[in-house]
Amino acid sequence: MTTAPANTGFLFNARAVLVLGLPLVGSHVAQFALHVVDTIMLGWYSITDLAAGALGATVFFVFFTLGSGFAHAVMPMVATAAASDNETDVRRVTRMGMWLSIGYAIIVLPLFVYASPLLNAMGQDPDVARLGGAYLSIVGYGMAPALLVMVIKSYLAALGRTQVVLWITVAAVFLNMGINWLLIFGNLGFPELGARGAAIASVAVQTATLILILAYAVLLPALRHYQLLVRFWRPDWSAMRQVNALGLPIGLAMLAETGLFAASAVMMGWLGKLSLAAHSIALEVTALFFMVHLGLANAATVLVGRAKGRRDREGLKAVAKASMILSLIFAFGTMMIYWLFAEQMVGLFLKPDDPERHLIIPVGVTLLMVAALFQLVDAGQAMGMGFLRGIHDTKQPMIIAAVSYWLIGLPVSYGLGFGLGLEGVGVWFGLVFGLSAAAVALHWRFWRGL
Repeated sequence: MTTAPANTGFLFNARAVLVLGLPLVGSHVAQFALHVVDTIMLGWYSITDLAAGALGATVFFVFFTLGSGFAHAVMPMVATAAASDNETDVRRVTRMGMWLSIGYAIIVLPLFVYASPLLNAMGQDPDVARLGGAYLSIVGYGMAPALLVMVIKSYLAALGRTQVVLWITVAAVFLNMGINWLLIFGNLGFPELGARGAAIASVAVQTATLILILAYAVLLPALRHYQLLVRFWRPDWSAMRQVNALGLPIGLAMLAETGLFAASAVMMGWLGKLSLAAHSIALEVTALFFMVHLGLANAATVLVGRAKGRRDREGLKAVAKASMILSLIFAFGTMMIYWLFAEQMVGLFLKPDDPERHLIIPVGVTLLMVAALFQLVDAGQAMGMGFLRGIHDTKQPMIIAAVSYWLIGLPVSYGLGFGLGLEGVGVWFGLVFGLSAAAVALHWRFWRGL
């Protein structure tokens, strides 16, 4: 990469990050609101269904995270190709990202259909395992549309088309609420299905979202010249290898992080369904705020990828600094929200007259106090990953993630939670250690490389 003239002012680059990133933040928040809606509505239905839905959603998200690596690879590859005026590569990598996503969804489907024995083997409460298995046997059919939506979102984001992503996702939230209301509680003559109703709603919403966003990507006049679906059935083995080479390490790196949080859910399940319910609520709150960092990191990935395509080293460094400062500002603000409103946020997920409400809220509040501590490092690791993806560096970050989360975070979580008897608080402090190690190592690699 050679040096090229660039506007390196903070305000200029911060504005570029926000213009691209805020709609992405909104779409991520709306996307995650789908899970928050499920958690709140299942919590108002029953604690057992809440725990089962949370456990099932965690398992689904683990597999979804691995498969979404292909979609995340599409984003910097399309951004770089578009900045280089290479329309052919834009089309090729997006198509093969879709191919790989469909193939992955077919491979993992049997694991969802036969999930109940796996949950029982993980030592979960029998009722939770039974309901969680039923939830997964349904929601597994939504893997393909969910991954394809991610690919198209990455394609549109890399081309600067983020507004439509936001509004389609917002519409999906309201559709999800309506179907949940019908199928979880059995309103208007529909069957009362609890967690299974939430699973059916998820599949329906994912499918509807795919139809809408794909229609936009294909039919918008400004994007028709990419001919995204023309001769879609024809394989492009070279482009597929490129997307796989970049995307598989991304998926594995994300799996390492998601796997750590999934393992923490399993450990909280060992402490009982009340601890698991409190953990799931606290995790929903922290993950919702994390969507802001994720959206800003996505914007950084696109802008860094464009700078790479233009061979603009100084512009790349400037946009990375602006992105990092914006993410840190938001992290400090989030810490204040946790400290001031933790009890109100946890209480939102439970019925006012729930007999176990007074047992769950104190545990959830304590976990949010710990979560406030890892806001900075969580933001840091997300941004570091985003920078490195933008320059198409994914293999070493995969190794960093695996070491940080599984050789540091997981043992510390278990040791503090069960070895020292700190229980849920100890498990969450282990998350802090893992995220801290990842943040330091990722930023060291990116800035040292520059």
